[in-house]
Amino acid sequence: MALELKNPHSVLAALQSRPIDVTEIRLSAGSAQGNWGEVADEARKHRIPVIIKKSAPQKMKRKQSEEQGRRTAGSVGMVKPRTPSSLGELFANAEGETELNGLWLAMDCIQDPHNIGAIFRTAAFFGVRGIVLTKDRSAPLNATVYDVASGGMEAIPFAVETNLSRAMTDAKKLGVWIMGTSEHAEDDVSAFHQDRPWMVVIGNEEKGLRRLTLEQCDVVCRLTPTGIVDSLNASVAAGIMIARFSPFGPGVK
Repeated sequence: MALELKNPHSVLAALQSRPIDVTEIRLSAGSAQGNWGEVADEARKHRIPVIIKKSAPQKMKRKQSEEQGRRTAGSVGMVKPRTPSSLGELFANAEGETELNGLWLAMDCIQDPHNIGAIFRTAAFFGVRGIVLTKDRSAPLNATVYDVASGGMEAIPFAVETNLSRAMTDAKKLGVWIMGTSEHAEDDVSAFHQDRPWMVVIGNEEKGLRRLTLEQCDVVCRLTPTGIVDSLNASVAAGIMIARFSPFGPGVK
């Protein structure tokens, strides 16, 4: 079943990477320009239907008109969700590397789709090699996730696993080191460096990492607060970890 995506960047990314999964573009009157115009042009190249809805005859309130001008309200792309990769496919390119390099992520029961989407967007920006999500007690990969990711869902291979602990074990067999994150950890993140391939594990927004997940981690670290706020949103914390441990992050030579 297709998702209704409202972010033109998400729709365009899908058109460029897997046009066969884009079934239709529906544009509101006056939106066939700018970002949505680019979407429409790309869709027509692949002979995907582009439907432009006629404007309603009634007058529009000023606030509504301004909002439509900013977001082209009503324009959507009908896009089928991506099929997750198998765990083997996620690490297929890593197996056999003489010098394993890169960063992977795992999300342990992240339940807010906005957080998942934001993490995918940051991961795509920094070239994360793959993401493992948990099948149970996690937010579905719905239209909100795709829209917030702004194209990131198309760029990063991901696997959805019933057993995260087993996935972490498989990653370690390939030479990937597992770094858990917890506000209760003894070691600050500054104790570790981008000197090996890491898989950073981000925990649930309320409960953090589960016990079995923690037991599989090679190291566990915290982001130590230096101000009056003592916690971070899951996607913000993930963004900091991605930027710090990606081989393409700030300060990496």
